[in-house]
Amino acid sequence: MTTLLEVESAIKQLPESEVRDLVKWLQEYIDEMWDQQIEADLSSGKLDRLIAQAEKDIAANNVRDLD
Repeated sequence: MTTLLEVESAIKQLPESEVRDLVKWLQEYIDEMWDQQIEADLSSGKLDRLIAQAEKDIAANNVRDLD
């Protein structure tokens, strides 16, 4: 198993274009992990209370635009 210190050292040796490609890949990887966690939380019911509150707020027009 490679340590974080070894990974950091290897990254520092990459050309800038490859570091940028790595950053893009890491962001996509993190986004996918987040999507999977949200799907799991939704399936397990962990978000039911929040969804119900949001629906209640919408029905009561207790919302505002984000703009």
